[in-house]
Amino acid sequence: MEAVSSPAAAVEEPPQLPGELAALLDGSDLDRRVGLTIELLTVDPEGWPGVALLSVGEVVALDGSTLRLALWPGTRTTANLTRSGQGVLALVHDGAAYTLRLMTRRGADLADPERAVFDGRLASARRDEVPYARLRSGITFDLPDADTVVARWRSTVEKLRSHPGCEPEGAC
Repeated sequence: MEAVSSPAAAVEEPPQLPGELAALLDGSDLDRRVGLTIELLTVDPEGWPGVALLSVGEVVALDGSTLRLALWPGTRTTANLTRSGQGVLALVHDGAAYTLRLMTRRGADLADPERAVFDGRLASARRDEVPYARLRSGITFDLPDADTVVARWRSTVEKLRSHPGCEPEGAC
């Protein structure tokens, strides 16, 4: 009898952050990215969606499939993300709308500035655009005291980069 071999099961690669977003959210050039708003959508215990508005000082792409978030502790968004472990980041960049679905785990909070830290593993990434229209911007903002806020962002980003996070799996 002849031996029959079956092809090895295909290993599915995790979704990857589009390169342009990985660069945008890498924690560099914060001065030039003032005004960029990233929406974080969560769902409360009753099933109602909630939206938090984040800056580039609160979202850092650690690699092609992991983002780390710094949120205000004690907020509904933090409670929703802690409870459900799921969130969606949405933003407009380079003429398109992006949605990033994340599976999250809460890590140890930062002390100064006080922030709840979440590691988000990318579940899916989507770029929406059409050939007949180009998005010009999403939600934007100005900072009356940009120097102070950007300095705080830099500090937060560095702490997020060096944070132990939730690796290895199950550590949080």
